[in-house]
Amino acid sequence: MTTSISVIVSLLSIFIQSVSLASSSDSSYIRNLRFNESTNRKPLLIITAIHESHIQAAIICAKTQGLQMKIRSGGHDYEGVSYVSEVPFFILDMFNLRSINVSIEDETAWVQAGATLGEVYYRIYEKSNTHGFPAGVCPTVGVGGHFSGGGYGNMMRKYGLSVDNIIDALLVDVNGQLLNRQTMGEDLFWAITGGGASSYGVVLAYKIKLVRVPETVTVFRVERTLEENATDIVYRWQQVADKLHEDIFIRMIIDVVNSSQSGEKTIRASFFALFLGDSQRLLSLMNQSFPELGLKQTDCVEMSWVESVLYWTSFPTGTPVNILLSRVPQVLTHLKRKSDYLKEPIPKDGLKYIFERMIELETPVLTFNPYGGRMSEIPESAKPFPHRAGNICKIQYATNWNEDGIEASNHYLNLTKMLYAYMTPFVSKFPREAFLNYRDLDLGINHNGPNSYVEGAFYGNKYFKGNYNRLVQVKTKVDPDNFFRNEQSIPTLPSWRK
Repeated sequence: MTTSISVIVSLLSIFIQSVSLASSSDSSYIRNLRFNESTNRKPLLIITAIHESHIQAAIICAKTQGLQMKIRSGGHDYEGVSYVSEVPFFILDMFNLRSINVSIEDETAWVQAGATLGEVYYRIYEKSNTHGFPAGVCPTVGVGGHFSGGGYGNMMRKYGLSVDNIIDALLVDVNGQLLNRQTMGEDLFWAITGGGASSYGVVLAYKIKLVRVPETVTVFRVERTLEENATDIVYRWQQVADKLHEDIFIRMIIDVVNSSQSGEKTIRASFFALFLGDSQRLLSLMNQSFPELGLKQTDCVEMSWVESVLYWTSFPTGTPVNILLSRVPQVLTHLKRKSDYLKEPIPKDGLKYIFERMIELETPVLTFNPYGGRMSEIPESAKPFPHRAGNICKIQYATNWNEDGIEASNHYLNLTKMLYAYMTPFVSKFPREAFLNYRDLDLGINHNGPNSYVEGAFYGNKYFKGNYNRLVQVKTKVDPDNFFRNEQSIPTLPSWRK
């Protein structure tokens, strides 16, 4: 207890102008209500840095005191890793460091880690209606975590991931030094663009390369139930989604609804699309490649790219674009997410089996995000994110609930795990791959002790495949004492391997 008090006093003496006590500031950035229970350990304090020197001092002070530091940009980590811990800790909150400087002349932008994706999209829109950036569809997600874990969105088949379009970064390392790409070196720059930057330092900002978007894009959402031939259409989507023209991105969402015909539970497959072009060209391509969906002109809605961001976030038509500047999520709920990768189409009898199990479970939802296009052209080793050629799609398991308490949480967590188990025969194997930004502590937890290297391999090989060992080597070089650590951080090499 004495040590904790001395740490607080020491930090407060440095950060008196930028410290928020851990109550209201913490709860306002908890995006998963599962971690807002009275049983969750609270941070000793929250440092809301407003200058790079605050970050530098926080690292030096915490390192001296041996206190764990959590780094939070938007609070959207699915497992609360940026703001929850089982040991005494404090939060370095980046939300005040959110400047965005867009240069249309050289088609780049410097974006601080505390900015949200919505703020990035809006600041680009202020300067140009023919530029965008390939990142996520949730506008309140923080740049820091999203970019450092890979970052993807509905333009990844055209332009790849967020990290495939990052060209520089500013990082405060374990010694408090402010480094850019040149001074940190290519190994560390590689590691923080897809390997989880919080294992290596505190990213202050990323420099991104903007991409071109047409003045008019087209969106649609088409729904089919089992009674409307959903099984055949889902099966066909698996065969074509990664092979469609790279301007087409069609997300497939499968959930359980009440049948309008029988009133009983049935499966609904929703096909949610962004096309980088007008509806006439989209219909022509769809009629050639995916006529089974039965897309009609009346299904298609033309709009600007920034308006499509609002559409994908389910804002009502006509919502002002400046809503992207809001940092308040549309919905806050308790949630659990898991991920998988699909290498081969699930056969129709397999789909029938999965659909039957989903109807039994009712709550969990499956979302399929197609790959192919640019994603298949980038080598696995180009970035720590290795899931490239050979994948039809990434699968997200999503379960949301409104009830508080451990009993409710355990019930819905179990439903998610059951569906994940049912999918085992159909998804990637050896390893069963996973996506870092869909954080999942079921894959393994690192206690950052003597077995850190072994524990890290359990989840590291799933997230990073053959890139895991390189990440460990970089970690060992730049942070040999493992100061930057969390429940799924990259460990250092054991002493006998160094």
